[in-house]
Amino acid sequence: MSSPQERLVAQLARIKELSGLSLRALARQTNLSSSSLSRYLTGQLVPPWEAVVALCRAVGRDPRPLRALWAEATEAGAAPVRRRNDLPGDLFDFTGRQAESALVEELLRTTGAAAVDGMAGVGKTSLAVHVAHRLAPSYPDGGLYLDLQGFTPGQQPLEPHAALGRLLDALDVTHPPAGTAERAALWRSELSRRRVLVVLDNAVDAEQVRPLLPGAGKSAVLVTSRHRLVSLDGVPPVSLEPLADGDAVHLFARAAGLALTEEEAVGQVLRQCGGLPLALRMAGARLRHRPGWSVAVLAERLRATPGRFDSVFGMSLHQLDAVERRMFRLLGVLPGADFDAAVAGALTDMPPGRAAAALEELVDAHLVQEPSPGRYRMHDLIRQYAADLAADEEPRADEALRRVLRHYLAQAVAHERTLPSPQRTEPAPGDPAKAMAWFDLEYVNLVACFDAAVRLGEDEVVAELPQTMRVWFFRHRGTDDQARLLEAAAAAAARLGRDQERASLLADLGYARAAAGRLSEALSAYELAERSGPPDDDIAAALALRIGLVRRDLGDLEAARAHFRRARELFEKIGRPTGQSQALAFEGWVTLHLGRRAEAVELARVSVALADGPAQVTGLVTLGLALAPDDPAQSLRTLHDALKLSEQHNLQHNQAWCHNYLGVALRITGAPDKALEHHRRAFELLEPLAEVQLEMDFLHTYAETCRVAGRRDEALALLDRAIGLARELGRPYDEELARAAREVVRAGS
Repeated sequence: MSSPQERLVAQLARIKELSGLSLRALARQTNLSSSSLSRYLTGQLVPPWEAVVALCRAVGRDPRPLRALWAEATEAGAAPVRRRNDLPGDLFDFTGRQAESALVEELLRTTGAAAVDGMAGVGKTSLAVHVAHRLAPSYPDGGLYLDLQGFTPGQQPLEPHAALGRLLDALDVTHPPAGTAERAALWRSELSRRRVLVVLDNAVDAEQVRPLLPGAGKSAVLVTSRHRLVSLDGVPPVSLEPLADGDAVHLFARAAGLALTEEEAVGQVLRQCGGLPLALRMAGARLRHRPGWSVAVLAERLRATPGRFDSVFGMSLHQLDAVERRMFRLLGVLPGADFDAAVAGALTDMPPGRAAAALEELVDAHLVQEPSPGRYRMHDLIRQYAADLAADEEPRADEALRRVLRHYLAQAVAHERTLPSPQRTEPAPGDPAKAMAWFDLEYVNLVACFDAAVRLGEDEVVAELPQTMRVWFFRHRGTDDQARLLEAAAAAAARLGRDQERASLLADLGYARAAAGRLSEALSAYELAERSGPPDDDIAAALALRIGLVRRDLGDLEAARAHFRRARELFEKIGRPTGQSQALAFEGWVTLHLGRRAEAVELARVSVALADGPAQVTGLVTLGLALAPDDPAQSLRTLHDALKLSEQHNLQHNQAWCHNYLGVALRITGAPDKALEHHRRAFELLEPLAEVQLEMDFLHTYAETCRVAGRRDEALALLDRAIGLARELGRPYDEELARAAREVVRAGS
């Protein structure tokens, strides 16, 4: 007997069938995201009741008979949303702020949003994190934290486009759409089915935050900024003032670890700290580390240093030895968001154990924070103070920074070597999953280091770092920084006189542009790579294959075939059977589309025989498509074999490709209605991938299947989308194809 969830999925699938709409069209009509709708229809998630009602209304059906079944399915549960918790640790000595905390909590419960503002060091982040931890049980799907870098020394504020990419990645949407508006819409849609508390820390202004706000639903957002964000509609502001004397005394006493009896001296310390929690903790820590001091001695020392912040920060520095003070100064020039002890060791040229011990002293002095075990960061105010000291007292700070860049590069190289790649026969020993997790963790820091390397003219790092990220970028295509890094790396390789490296980087740049549908730009990068000097056979073979793909997508099939043949010869020469198999498969593909079916079948069979595992997918799809008119049963078996391989190896791009061409084969073999199911599944898989080139391909084939199935309006809508996309990308060949297909559809009406 089927489960309640399976029965509900069957009912929802029936509703979709009755609607006669594509997944995207139905999603638009019901105000659901297509990615969420896809999960509901495939049983990955039980939809909220509001979504069931919206789907029923789309076909004029009464939703009430489904209520009991929905309740059963909800109770049984679907695949759970993975709980994510990125929140920094709560402060053990959080003090005061009862009224402000209560107000923020009430706003989050009633309006789902609040913005905490106040001067640097007043405790905005501490309050936001404290409230977020208190409310965690009310948000069972997790807590997300993102530093928007609005006032971080040495960093540009995070653009909304990039911020949305990181937030979506936290929800496992790893290939977000290209446009900021599309990302914002997807972000709101993803949050609408969850109960998540999002902390957006350190915002520079309302414009940075506005695209990041959740829409309808039960998620909430808590923003912090030094500016009062009065123009942020629907996000009430809560302003923090310095702590009142009573709370300030309490916090100072807790940080000092003693009872305070010297009222006059305590008052002097409070005036020097200005009621700022950051300064009070540091002053208290200073007193705790000097048990022979009285509060009066501390107050006298603070008065001897001009400037409120200099006095408090400088006093904390005085408790450290010379090595620890030097580490503090150099941390002010460190790029990135956070770091570990190994990075601090590279920065200071200290052994890891000594660096870790020095960091612990800095943590105890409240000069460095440890938001999670082994990961460290600095408050922006302290970081600026450290950077100012470094500018005055560290003439060799750039040398220290260069050590950090070399450290990150060495780590990236070591982790990249454990990852499977077409460029190597066998990865180095290690755990590929841990390597990918390292790149995930350090990605923001790697990009910051890359930018620092550009600024310092460190061409070795600039040229090599993106090469270590090749596999990571392949799995995260559409990453905002990819093209920028590759362009700068290719220029650095040229300055170093490394023609082969430049050619390889330009080939990667072309591949990134081609995946985004920018075929002319991709071809320019490939041609520039060919002109970079005589490429070695590996690069030449890869370039021939990739140029062939662009020529194919531009409609120049004979030129594409010639490039695939050249790639096949080069791969055979260097003993790369996997590459040879790919070249044969694509040669078979264009040969099929040139009308030479028997020749295409033979090329595809040789391709499959040369490859193993997932490398067979391209050949199997080509073979399955070529067999469809003459041997339908074998065609479908072959395509299902390709799909099975793609699923076994979690290759989502290939899964989408297989489903699309299963649809084509079923249409050819006379089963257009069944074919439509596979086309729809292909688009569901494509939804989060930001693969514009595949979308263009699928629009043409899906539209033709709709035409054959008698779904004229759906075919026209798909072709209109293809025409719009072709115009957007400057693709006259695809626009011409879509217009011709549109005329065929209209003529058949």
